[in-house]
Amino acid sequence: MRISNFAVKNYQFTLVIFLMTIALGVTTFFNMPRSEDPATNAPQFPVVIIYPGTSPEDMEELIVDPLENRIYALEDIKRIKTKISDGVAVLDVDYKYESNVNDKYQELVREINSMRDELPQDILSIEINKVTPSGVNILQIGLISENSSRESLKKYGERLQKELERIPELKEVEIHGLPDEIVRIDLQLDKMSQMGIPLQAVLGSIQSEIGNIPGGSIEAGSKAFNVKTSGNYDDLDEVAKTLVYSANGKSISLKDIANVHMDFEEGKHITRLNGYRNIFITAALKEGSNITQVQEKYLPVIENFKSDLPPNIDLVLAFDQAEFVNRRLGGLGFDFMLAILLVSITLLPLGGRAAAIVMISIPLSLAIGLILLNLLGYSLNQLSIVGLVVALGLLVDDSIVVVENIERWIREGHSRMEATLLGTKQIGLSVVGCTITLIIAFMPLVFLPEGSGDFIRSLPVAVIMSVLASMLVSLTIIPFLSSRLLKEHRKGHQGNLFLRVLQNTISKSYAPLLERSLKRPVQTLVIALVIFVSSMAFFPIIGFSLFPASEKPQFLVNIITPIQTKISETDTIARKVEASLKETPEIDFFSTNVGKGNPRIYYNVIPENERTDFAQIFVQLEPKTSAKEKIRITENLRNQFSNYVGAKIEIKNFEQGPPVTAPVEVRISGDNLDSLRSIAAKVEKLINETPGTIYTNNPVSNLKTDIKVAIQKDKARALGVNIVDIDRSVRMAIAGLKMGSYSDANGNKKEIIVTSPKDERASLVNFDRLFINNSQGAAIPIRQIADLELESSPLFIDHYNKNRTVSVTAFVQEGYLAERVIKDVESKIKGLEFPNGYNFKMAGEAETREESFGGFQNVIIVTVFLFVAVLILLFKTFKSTIIVLSVIPLGMVGALTALWLTGNSLSFVAIIGLIALAGIEVKNSILLVDFTNQLRKEGKSLDIAIREAGEIRFLPIVLTTLTAIGGLMPIAWSTNPLISPLAIVLIGGLISSTVLSRIVTPVVYKLLPPRIG
Repeated sequence: MRISNFAVKNYQFTLVIFLMTIALGVTTFFNMPRSEDPATNAPQFPVVIIYPGTSPEDMEELIVDPLENRIYALEDIKRIKTKISDGVAVLDVDYKYESNVNDKYQELVREINSMRDELPQDILSIEINKVTPSGVNILQIGLISENSSRESLKKYGERLQKELERIPELKEVEIHGLPDEIVRIDLQLDKMSQMGIPLQAVLGSIQSEIGNIPGGSIEAGSKAFNVKTSGNYDDLDEVAKTLVYSANGKSISLKDIANVHMDFEEGKHITRLNGYRNIFITAALKEGSNITQVQEKYLPVIENFKSDLPPNIDLVLAFDQAEFVNRRLGGLGFDFMLAILLVSITLLPLGGRAAAIVMISIPLSLAIGLILLNLLGYSLNQLSIVGLVVALGLLVDDSIVVVENIERWIREGHSRMEATLLGTKQIGLSVVGCTITLIIAFMPLVFLPEGSGDFIRSLPVAVIMSVLASMLVSLTIIPFLSSRLLKEHRKGHQGNLFLRVLQNTISKSYAPLLERSLKRPVQTLVIALVIFVSSMAFFPIIGFSLFPASEKPQFLVNIITPIQTKISETDTIARKVEASLKETPEIDFFSTNVGKGNPRIYYNVIPENERTDFAQIFVQLEPKTSAKEKIRITENLRNQFSNYVGAKIEIKNFEQGPPVTAPVEVRISGDNLDSLRSIAAKVEKLINETPGTIYTNNPVSNLKTDIKVAIQKDKARALGVNIVDIDRSVRMAIAGLKMGSYSDANGNKKEIIVTSPKDERASLVNFDRLFINNSQGAAIPIRQIADLELESSPLFIDHYNKNRTVSVTAFVQEGYLAERVIKDVESKIKGLEFPNGYNFKMAGEAETREESFGGFQNVIIVTVFLFVAVLILLFKTFKSTIIVLSVIPLGMVGALTALWLTGNSLSFVAIIGLIALAGIEVKNSILLVDFTNQLRKEGKSLDIAIREAGEIRFLPIVLTTLTAIGGLMPIAWSTNPLISPLAIVLIGGLISSTVLSRIVTPVVYKLLPPRIG
């Protein structure tokens, strides 16, 4: 080939390019972005609307329905999932995955902003958020103190926050577990009543002082000056001196009728670390940063800060994702080196020099692969590294074939230069064809749709880039090195001891078997067909799964107390769970969050919003804890908390892949909430009766109880009291009214809240002490015009694409396959009779599976036809193409058998392995068919050409198979359940394909001999 001739004859140029590539590859390896998992960037936008004091039904009617109607009409909307609760509605707006994230975000912001006039004017806030992969926190630091004041914790927390914010690669440095500091104005309502001071007058005076209206600018002479008006408050004393009313010639200040003091907002998030009171400081990593390099920056900052803390405050680095990344990438690096060692052992039959030349192709191909991977915007993560390890066993194939062919020409008596040029020319086109077919095999994985495809995309891209690089290396550097380093032999040289033993084994075992098979070709094909069909029986046995649970030594403990349990009661149960966790010696850290979920520390887990009846504990085991040991610990805890009195306690593992609410999810649709609740109860019962289910959740199983202020409207009007004044006064006394904010001398923002005297949380006493001013200014006790009544209402209202729904969910117990449990649940629910207008759909993992493989058929069709097109282009006949493709079913035999023997299911990643296996099998088959065709062109008969090609090509095929298996073995041994099935499928498939196809392919060739032109 011309490129090979150029590389050999211009060796100085080739050598310089070779050295440059190595240098650039090393630099890229140390500087390219690193992360634990690949980044997925879905066009998903949670819209959070807060309208305090509004029931779910009112939220639905006034806010959710109008918003959903407008948003659902937009282009490329995939779905809208809405959860409505008291005063809060969260609309999860998902666009089609291929949509541009930034464009769709701007579109959504414009549409919602254009609707603000159609929505209630007193909505507290509407937030439109992005779900970004870089929003995951890489640090969770605890500032621990049992006796330090809130002010002191706030001071040091903010100081650490500022220190971390100075590191340019970090973002979203936040403090958790510490309420915001506020200026609290406790109005003495009884005193105001006696003095005849209306509430509205006090509120209006405060608001007028907060108002900061710029005066504009004026010109004086040759200069222009900005005009500053009265401005805002400067300090607490100024707030207290605010004049709020004048009566009988006397001015009344705010401090005369209220207690004005600094305080903290009501604590809605209680945090502890290993059972000790603390606050958390978290930080996320900016996209495209190298987490290992960033760790070298923030660790010294944290150590220096820790040394300056007072004795009663301690700093603990509870979670550092960089440690996990370094450990995981280091483990994969060890697997990589082990794979190289195994590959080098399999190359021994080639001889020392030939093996050394082939080994040189490894770092060079990987260097080029890394450079291309970085240029395409991919990071170094667990899946891209697995792709490189998979490629390791494949990228030497081209070099082995080229070197082995050159060696064969040298053994026939040619000089090194002649053997290099003739051997490369003979095999070059086959090498190109093999590489293209291998790339085509991995192409469907690059174009897999949705989040699942995006999640694994770096793996096939790493393989494709490395294999493409290996083809270039095998046709340039390898011929150049072969022409300089290979040893010339006398004619008839049989190679080294390893080669002689291998060739002797082939001639004694393979040749007789091939001879017998060629004599009985039809019987041979029937036997092969029976073996293939028999292996298909493994499909229902091994079952299907999407993504496995994470093997990381971490898990979550969710504590759900009865609805509307106050936060102090939830905290009491959380402390009891903590006491149990302390008895497990393998636990390193546990981070407790009461009233809210733990800050986001995993890419597909979104923290729970504020709830008084919820607590979450993020548990981290010792780093060296094995996956089996972790399962033992979590199962023990599940058994321990399975029948806990007073709370539902769930032990949940982190899952791989795109986020799924729960593996088992039954989504029921209909209009009437009572009917939905009735159907959901029946579905919940059926799920509980299904073996393998755990942690069943029916969100509408209970109604919540509210206290309604029942206003006697006729009496209120008769007394001259406006209804809106009653509502405002109730809110002021119970929750407090936010009047605005000011900045103190240090630039710290202080929120001003007007309320009534109370402890941290309001009680019924605050209601009894409430007075309402009528139109004449007289104070009317609220008990005179309103009563308190208890009423029940739904806790949540859910929507899916504008329709009311209820999702009953469950998780799957250890040892059960999710697919089978889902099918069992579905078959039972199909037996239920649904009223007209009501239906169900299996969501959860079943729906995600549909989305992950949606449109995949088209990609497979294109891939198959590309396979055929390339093979026809290579061989120019359909018969040769059929012969080559006949090898594909043979790999399925070993792949499915290997999954069954190892106890693995046919997971998403295992399916990727099956697709990739087809390309590897075809690659080996091309070498055999092409060489048989060449021998026939040289004038040899059909049978002789088949036998000779089978024996001569058996050696390089066995070597390439052994190197591929050697490269994959460390991944197969890995405890990572995400990647090990991939290697198991490839190894099993390569073994069966190599053994069976060396018989089947020659037999098919004999039955369908292609035309040789």
